[in-house]
Amino acid sequence: MSDWGPVFVAMVLFVLLTPGLLFQVPGHHRCVEFGNFKTSGASVLIHSLLYFGLICVFLLAVKCFKMYL
Repeated sequence: MSDWGPVFVAMVLFVLLTPGLLFQVPGHHRCVEFGNFKTSGASVLIHSLLYFGLICVFLLAVKCFKMYL
């Protein structure tokens, strides 16, 4: 395990996209709520889709960056 880039990217995205930690989409009272530390099934689904999309993009970017080094 000499390449820790993908592990670091996945960990940071997981922490940042935890529903209710920094923001929640959709919120309970608004479309986007910030720092409410609450969650719902819909927000878990939206945040997991965001996580999947961003992790795919960033892992491809790390892989392409590694190829050019």
